[in-house]
Parts: sequence; structure tokens; C-alpha cells
Amino acid sequence: MGAEPPNRWVAGAAEEIGRRAERELEALVGVSSPSGDVGGSEELAAIVTALLPADAAVERPPCSSPHHAPDLLARLPGTGSVRLLLLGHLDTVVAHAEHRSLTRDGERLVGSGTVDMKGGVVIALGLLGALADVRHSFAEVALLAVTDEEWRTHPFAHGERFSGYQACLCFEAGERGPGGEEGVVVRRKAAGTLLVRASGASAHSGSAPDRGRNALVALARAAEEVAAEHDPRGPERLTAVPTVMRCGEAFNVVPAAGELFCDLRADRLSAIESVLSAVPAAVGGATLDAQLVRRWPGMDTTEASAELLAGAGRLLGRPVVGVERGGASDASHVAEHVPLTVDGLGPRGGGAHTPEEFVLAESLRSRSEVALAVAAALLELP
Repeated sequence: MGAEPPNRWVAGAAEEIGRRAERELEALVGVSSPSGDVGGSEELAAIVTALLPADAAVERPPCSSPHHAPDLLARLPGTGSVRLLLLGHLDTVVAHAEHRSLTRDGERLVGSGTVDMKGGVVIALGLLGALADVRHSFAEVALLAVTDEEWRTHPFAHGERFSGYQACLCFEAGERGPGGEEGVVVRRKAAGTLLVRASGASAHSGSAPDRGRNALVALARAAEEVAAEHDPRGPERLTAVPTVMRCGEAFNVVPAAGELFCDLRADRLSAIESVLSAVPAAVGGATLDAQLVRRWPGMDTTEASAELLAGAGRLLGRPVVGVERGGASDASHVAEHVPLTVDGLGPRGGGAHTPEEFVLAESLRSRSEVALAVAAALLELP
């Protein structure tokens, strides 16, 4: 026996979202918006505002990161009792020179930011528009689109303002469950970015090498010590990966300064913070200063979301299951204040942060059904 069709409201709203989704995605992806670029963020904010329901109240709260364009917050009023947050981001990691506008390659819609996460923003906007027709079911639906998710080194500024909301839905890329089911993200590792700065002394590497204090050698030792903490099968599932080193200016000069970045992930943020102690204070006379420049909490809403996902599966006519993802998301910040947080409601795709980034065209419609079913289950829509 085949799966039951989605409930009538879910199916009708998904049809409308699917009808517009590719065109709206083309408009969003057409704007190059690397994190921190004010002009691109403002242009995107204007497009998003134009796609909102006419009576949505729009605010531009300050971004968590200095010198960024303000974030965008849209509020849609209702007459019910539930308050729901829809969460996404407008920035990408792709520089202007590498930006690709949307093109179709068979079933793939290829372009910068398609899956991370302008495709998700399209679905969030579609869901907000669909909810405008059932205002009796909620007190307020808010859409928060930030401009700094891809590279934020300051604390997330918006969590507390949504305390008391019943749920948060975040629209990072969609998943499949272990059996091919519709998957949504209910668990994420904590994440941190470790920056190690080295300070030494320069000298001619041929005539007086021992007069120098080699910052590169010190950073190499730091990288080895951090990598030794890597323990993905351990109790905290810690991954510790040196990723970027910048050091030296000439082939014949002892490097006097440099920096090392490491990507850290674990079940708990405290396990990440413990890696700081692995970095030596000095190596060969060069001093090392280590600090965590990004801290992202973990998220685990497996139990809190179980009943909601079961209800969504019944409305959808096919199972919706919670899955885990290693990458960081602003959903983790919000989950500290809104215990019922579900992520991964965006379309499926791949190649995030690369020139080949894409979404699967079909998934714009099918994943809209998932987001609509989750919202319908939450709001108890028939």
C-alpha cells in the first residue's frame, strides 16, 4: 500500500510555494551576499521584504556582528495563542569574484548560496505566506533572517527576545533519514573556531637563523597538539582539525608572526574549550596565544520534537524523522531559549560553499510539504 497523500492544506500550500519557488530562488541567488557585505545584504533584505505578506511588520534589528547590515525581522499577527519563529540567514561564504547566479543543470539548480541557505529562505517565505491564511491558529509568526551566520565571532544577539515562543523552525538544508525518510535536524554538535597567534623574531635564515624565534615552527607544534586531541569515537565525540595556517613573508627569513585556525566540534561546548589547554605557551622562544573566536552551543531536541514530528508525518502521509548533523546553525543558539526547535527544513542539495553548490529542483516542493506539515502539526490545523 502506498503512502497517504498530504493533508489538503499542506498539499494546496505546497503547490503554491512550488509554483513560485524557482523564480524566487533565482532572485535571491542573483544577489552576491558574502558575509559582511552591506550592499548585498541590503539588496537581499529588499527582495525578502517584497515577498512578505502585505501586512507583515518589518523591523531591522542590529546584527550580532559589528559593521554588518542590520538583520531582518518580519512579524505576522494572528488571533490564536501559539508564537512561532522561522529562522534563516541571507549571507554566504562565496566572494563576489566567485559568485554564480542560478542556472539549471538537469534536476539541479546550481548557484551560490542555493542550499546554504537561500533555498531555505524561499521555503520559509512560502510557509509564512501560507500561514497568513490561517491566522486563527497562531498569535504571531516571526521570520528572522540574519546577515552574519556564515562568519560570526560575536555572541548571537537575538536568542532571549524569543523566549516564550512555542517553537522555532530553521531552514538549513534538508536531509534524508536512515531509511530514506524525510529527515529534519534535531541534533547538532557544539562548534568552535580556535585561533592561535604566534609571536617570534625575524632573522636571516641563511646567515643568522638561530637569532630568530620561528613562529612557523611554533604554530606547527600547536597544530600537532590540537590534532592529538581529535577523538571522534570518544565520550564527547570531539573532532579537532587544524584548517588554516598563515605564516612567513619570504623564503629566506625566519617567520616572526603567524596564525593558525582549527575547527573544533563536540557534543558539549566544554569539551571544545578544553582544547585550549593543549596549546603550549611557547615553542623555541616564540610565544603562542590561543583563543576561541567562535562558540556555538550544541543542540539536542530529539525528545522535545518527537511528538511533533510524528504528527507531521501523519499529516504528510510519509514519515518525518529526526537526524543529526555536524555543521553549526543558528538553530543551536535559539534552542537554548526555545526548547522545541527543529532545523533542516530547507530543500535538499549539496556542494555548500563550493562553485558547484546546488539544490534539487523537486525538493523545493517536497520539502515545502515537510515544513508545512510540521507547522500544521504544531498549530493543530486539520
